[in-house]
Amino acid sequence: MRRALGHATALLMAYLAGATTVGLANAGPDGRDRAYRSLATFARVLSYVENNFVREISAEALVHGAVRGMLATLDAHSAFLDPAQYAAMQSEARGEFGGIGVELVKRAGGARIVERYDGSPARKAGLEVGDTIVAVDGEATAMMSLAEIARRIKGATATAVQLEVRGPGAAVRRVRVVRARIQLMSVDARRLTDGLAYLRIRAFGERTGQEVADVLRTLRGGPGLSGLVIDLRDNPGGLLDEAVRVADLWLSTGVIVTTVGRREPADQELAHPKGTEPNYPVVLLVNGGTASAAEIVAGALQDQSRAHVMGTQTFGKGSVQTVIELEDRSALKLTIARYFTPKHRSIEGVGITPDQVVPQLLPDQPSSSAGAVDPQLDAAVDYLRNRVASR
Repeated sequence: MRRALGHATALLMAYLAGATTVGLANAGPDGRDRAYRSLATFARVLSYVENNFVREISAEALVHGAVRGMLATLDAHSAFLDPAQYAAMQSEARGEFGGIGVELVKRAGGARIVERYDGSPARKAGLEVGDTIVAVDGEATAMMSLAEIARRIKGATATAVQLEVRGPGAAVRRVRVVRARIQLMSVDARRLTDGLAYLRIRAFGERTGQEVADVLRTLRGGPGLSGLVIDLRDNPGGLLDEAVRVADLWLSTGVIVTTVGRREPADQELAHPKGTEPNYPVVLLVNGGTASAAEIVAGALQDQSRAHVMGTQTFGKGSVQTVIELEDRSALKLTIARYFTPKHRSIEGVGITPDQVVPQLLPDQPSSSAGAVDPQLDAAVDYLRNRVASR
C-alpha cells in the first residue's frame, strides 16, 4: 500500500531541493538527471523507514542519521555533530568541558592516568596517577583510540561515568565519577637544569598562542633560557590558526604551512620577524598521538631547521576541517583542504618522521609523571646540553 510522505521525508526533500539548487544549476543535463534520481531514491528509502519501521522514530533522528551516514562516506575526519556534540566541541575549544580532571596516554590495555588535577572529580573519587582505565561505562578501552576514550569520559556536568580501573600491580576496581566543569590550560612549563626549560602543549585551543607567548616570557626572565624542550606528545591538534601562531614564535621568515583546497588557490601562512624567540636550541618531542595542528608545528620547525624533532612517528592527519553551524545548532565538520609543510610534504596517512627516533616507554612502565624516568625527555635534555656546550 502506498502511503503519503512522512514528516522527515518531506522535511529532508525540501532541504535537499534548496541545498542542491546552486550545485545542480552548474551541472549538465545528464548530471542534473542523475542527481535528481539519486535524491528520489533516497527520499523513497526514507519514506519506507518512517512509515514501516517497527517503532516510531522522530523526524530529527532520521534526518540527523541520514546526514551522519552521508558524511561518514567521505573520509575519516568529516562528521555530523548533533547539537550536544557541537556544544561539547565548542567548550573544548574554549578550554572548558565536563570531565573528571585527568590527563591520559594510551597504553596497552587501556589509558593510563599521567596527571590528576587538584580538586578534580577524579581526585575525589580516589583515582591515582599510574592507574589504567580499562573500561568506560562497561566498554573495554583496549582497542579504542585515545580520542575515543576521552570522548566517552567527557560529558555533561553533574552526570556520572562508570570506570573500571587497574592500579599498578592491583586488581581491577570499579569507580563511579561525577563529571564537573573542567577549566584546562593548554600549556604548562617548568625549568629544568643548566638554563634549560620544558614546555608542554596539550592541545591547540582558542588561547594557546597567547598562553605559549606568556610562558616563554616568564621562562626568559631570571637566569635566562639556554635551550627548550617542546613536548607535543599525545597532542591531538585543534585550531589551525593557533598552531600557526605557535610556530611563528620560533620562526622569523618563510612558510609555516600551505593549505590546498578543491577550488581555492593555495594559501600560505608566513612567519613574521616581530616577536620571534631568541635563537636558543629547541628539541620537539612527538609520538603517535601527535596529530593535526601539532603536526603543523612539528613540520614547520623541522623543515626550517629550527627544532630537532625527537621521538616516534606522528599520527599523520594532514587535512583541514571547517565547522559549519546549521539552523538547529547541529554542525557539519567537513574536510576542505590538505595542508603541506614548508618543503611541501603532505603528511596525510604518513606523519612526521623524527630527526632522531627515541622509543616510547614500554606499555607496563609508568610515565615520568608517575615518578619514573622518561627516556625521550632524558634524550632531549642530553641533546640540548651538548648543543649548548658546543656553542
